[in-house]
Amino acid sequence: MQRKVLFVSGIDTNIGKSYGTALLKKLYSDRGVRAITQKMIQTGNDDRSEDIELHRRLLGEGWQAADESGATAPIIFSYPASPHLAARLDNREIDLTVIDKATERLLGEYGYELVLLEGAGGLMVPITEDYLTIDFVKERGYPIALVTSGRLGSINHTLLSLEVCQSRGIEVTYLIYNRYPKVDELIEEDTLSYLEKYLAKHFPETELIQMQAWTEVAQ
Repeated sequence: MQRKVLFVSGIDTNIGKSYGTALLKKLYSDRGVRAITQKMIQTGNDDRSEDIELHRRLLGEGWQAADESGATAPIIFSYPASPHLAARLDNREIDLTVIDKATERLLGEYGYELVLLEGAGGLMVPITEDYLTIDFVKERGYPIALVTSGRLGSINHTLLSLEVCQSRGIEVTYLIYNRYPKVDELIEEDTLSYLEKYLAKHFPETELIQMQAWTEVAQ
């Protein structure tokens, strides 16, 4: 396959992006694609990315050479906040070329065919005071996988995320429906049904993946 990057975002924080990223890695690996996960910007850590560690644990993998070199988590801030605030609190600036160079190392030096690049928060999260995550995705032409759930409010947040992608000309390759933790069953099933119909009408090329068994096993 052509070497590429798939950006993993979510409709909210704590929606299951890291689980969705690991799930995609498993799905592509099962198809024979040499893929690796990467964290765009990690906040709330000091030297190692907890999200990369979670990916490796979920997949039953050890710490990779690319992890050790910092290529899978090129920017880490100590305070658990959006990147623009975390950078300010650490008295540092965010250099996006650091992320781009790390991604290129994964595709070049390390020979991966696909990089699953997990974002920080949702698509409209600010990286700097005047630059959003969606700007980063759009400028690089990355397709995205969007993680959602069946909790109350998810329909609104999901449709807003889908619409902003459509308005920016960003391809939504996957919508990952996270069914863990369990929520109101009536709302969860209705949300799933609604989103299935919405995708069929407005985003027919987007594949919906349910993420229930994976998260239950992973826990």
